[in-house]
Amino acid sequence: MVLDKIEQEISGLDINNISDERLPILQKIINYIQDKKDKGEVINLNFICTHNSRRSHLSQIWAQTMAAYFGIKNVYCYSGGTEATALFPKVAETLSDSGFDIIRLSQEPNPVYAIKYCADAHPVIGFSKTYDHKFNPSSNYAAIMTCSHADENCPFIPGAEERIPFTFDDPKLFDNTPQQTEKYRERSLQIACELGYIFSKIK
Repeated sequence: MVLDKIEQEISGLDINNISDERLPILQKIINYIQDKKDKGEVINLNFICTHNSRRSHLSQIWAQTMAAYFGIKNVYCYSGGTEATALFPKVAETLSDSGFDIIRLSQEPNPVYAIKYCADAHPVIGFSKTYDHKFNPSSNYAAIMTCSHADENCPFIPGAEERIPFTFDDPKLFDNTPQQTEKYRERSLQIACELGYIFSKIK
C-alpha cells in the first residue's frame, strides 16, 4: 500500500477526464506495459528529459507509485537526461507536500535522495544523471520522452525497445514567481493523473 497521504492524492485525481488528444500518447505506453506483463517480462521504464531535474523525476516517481497502487508487479522506473544537473529542490518539496517521504542522502551539488512512496517497498533513488548512466538499464526498456527538447534532439536512444513521447510543459517557466508552488503542484498532479490512467488500464 502507498503512504496514506499519497493515497488521498491519487483518490482525488480524475483519471477519466484526460483530453482526447492525449489518449493516443498514453495508449502507446499502456501497450508497451501490457505486452511486457502478458509475456511475464520485467517492465523497465526510463523517463528522459533534457536536464533530468523536473519532469523526468516527477514521471519516474509517480510511475513507480502508480504501479504499486494498481498492483502491477515487476515495474522498475528510472530517469535520465541528455545531460546531468541536479534534482531541482522544488520538485522534492512538491512531492513531499503530496505525501512522499523525502530523505536527502548526500550534500553535493547533485544530491542523492531516497523517495519513499510505500512503507514496505524500496524507495526510488533520485539524482540527476544522463539517460545512459550505468544506474539505468542499457537494454530492454522503453525510453519515455518527457520534454519536447529531448524528444526533438535525441532521435535515437541506444538499447531502447520503444521510444515514446510523453511530453509536458516545463514548470521551470514559473521559477521565482508567485505562481511557482501552484504550477509545480499542477504539473506534478497532471503527470500523476496520466500515469494513473495508464496503470489503471493494465489487466
